[in-house]
Amino acid sequence: MLIDWVVVAAYLIGVTLLGTSAARRVKTSSNFFISDRQSGKLLMTFFSFGTGTNTDQAIGVASKTYTVGASGIWYQWLWLFSTPFYWLLAPLFRRMRAVTTSDYLLIRYGRSVAVLFAIVGMFQLSVNIGVVLKATAALIAPVSGGAISPEMAIIGMTILFVIYGVAGGLNAAILTDAVQGVLTIVLSFLILPFALNAVGGLEGLRGRASVDNPELFSVVAPSDITVLYVVVLALNGLIGWVATPYSMQMIGAGRTEDDARVGLVAGMFLKRIVTIAWVLTAMCAVGYYAGTTVNPDHVYGLMARDLLPQIAPGLIGLFIASVLAAVMSSCDCLMVAAAALFTENIYRPLIRPGRSERHYVLVGRLTSITVVLAGLSIAFALPGVVRGLEVFWIVGAMMGLAIWMSFVWRRATAAAAWASTLGGYAAGLFTSDIAFIGWSFNNHFAGSLPEFMLYEGKLFLPWQMIIYLTVSLVMMVAVSLVTQPPDKKTLDRVYECLRTPVSEGEPEGEPLTLPAGTAPAARSVLIAHPDFEIMRPTAYTVIGFLASCFMVVVLIGSFIWIIS
Repeated sequence: MLIDWVVVAAYLIGVTLLGTSAARRVKTSSNFFISDRQSGKLLMTFFSFGTGTNTDQAIGVASKTYTVGASGIWYQWLWLFSTPFYWLLAPLFRRMRAVTTSDYLLIRYGRSVAVLFAIVGMFQLSVNIGVVLKATAALIAPVSGGAISPEMAIIGMTILFVIYGVAGGLNAAILTDAVQGVLTIVLSFLILPFALNAVGGLEGLRGRASVDNPELFSVVAPSDITVLYVVVLALNGLIGWVATPYSMQMIGAGRTEDDARVGLVAGMFLKRIVTIAWVLTAMCAVGYYAGTTVNPDHVYGLMARDLLPQIAPGLIGLFIASVLAAVMSSCDCLMVAAAALFTENIYRPLIRPGRSERHYVLVGRLTSITVVLAGLSIAFALPGVVRGLEVFWIVGAMMGLAIWMSFVWRRATAAAAWASTLGGYAAGLFTSDIAFIGWSFNNHFAGSLPEFMLYEGKLFLPWQMIIYLTVSLVMMVAVSLVTQPPDKKTLDRVYECLRTPVSEGEPEGEPLTLPAGTAPAARSVLIAHPDFEIMRPTAYTVIGFLASCFMVVVLIGSFIWIIS
């Protein structure tokens, strides 16, 4: 209908103008990559929600739920158990006083590890952009009734978020993500009551779908998403989160470390709540499309197409706009994070040092476009959204252990960081099936593995993660113990900075450098050993962590109660 296209056009024009208006505030590379660090708690909440909520997640959750039932919620709730730890990690990242995580690694481990992280991070972000764009195509095509082809959806969205992201950098991402975060929340819940009504509520759904899908209402599916699956992938997600390049962008934009931690945790809990709406809608689709053949990746879009016109005119357009909001709010930040990694950690120090800030902003903008083109290629190459998500999970965790160990163990060395990362990648690749080089781990070794390590005759994903995480940890510890310890003066600088809070209005300076006149906080650790730097938490930190844990229990309990 014409009104739907008017709504879509109005939204796209509005958000593009909002994003490009931020270009006026970009004077330096720091403005472009990390904003002006003036975002308060509310803006940080919707920024972290918008950045952390991607189209691929809604599609992946809905697709998996349609296939295996309510346990599909763990395709996003794998990070639910990580959320309380964000309360602990956010101050550490903000206290780095850095633009990118590579800036921190440069001082903690040295230039080589910083460059390694930049390369790994750019690849990870390209994969992430590709998965998001793939999911966009899987949603827009069915909801538009074929009026927008998958190719048109991918290319159109790419052009739009590149326009304002390249112009305004992270300032644009923060502004647009706040708007798009609100819209995503509204639209995620709008369709749900009508989906429930269409199948006679959850009770009606039980009667209609129990025969075809007896595990539809099971939070843990014995045949697929087992307790082992949930526990191991949650651990993998927590390890990998610190190595996610845009984590620094999200946290670093906060006015203070408290703004950063409150906004990050609140935004992530908002996302966990919205995930419930995605799951319930997909569960309704099981009953609604019973007896028909449906592509699981298209389920969410088909439900919108079939139900929203019954509610009010223009809602299809608003739904499409919300989908576009999700992809644009994520890809803009991913693009800027990748540009920051290359510009600040490879180009500026190694290729063209000492150039003007205008020059580095230009390089950042050109890098943004290059990374997006790589993401486009990945989007067209991926076989499906769920598989894309699994690839991203694996790629993202390989360098996490090196970063975690750098926080708590003074003995961790640069050589160990390399060994841990490359060893993890080697183990991950060895245990995979890689079609383009003709390698198949399962064809060679699956038959020799015990049955409990297999799923449908192949290495079960949690066991693959256990293998590469174990290899990564062993390499980290072993190589650290046999190589020269890091310089004590450098380590003292790192840990003094990590334990000294960021004051409001603190001037911008060099990474891991306290402002002039700021005395480092006294060392207070949980383990009285010179090699360990596990900081003793404040009462505020403990209360926030426990409150977050309580919220995790409440969310899980609420979801079980809803579907019981």
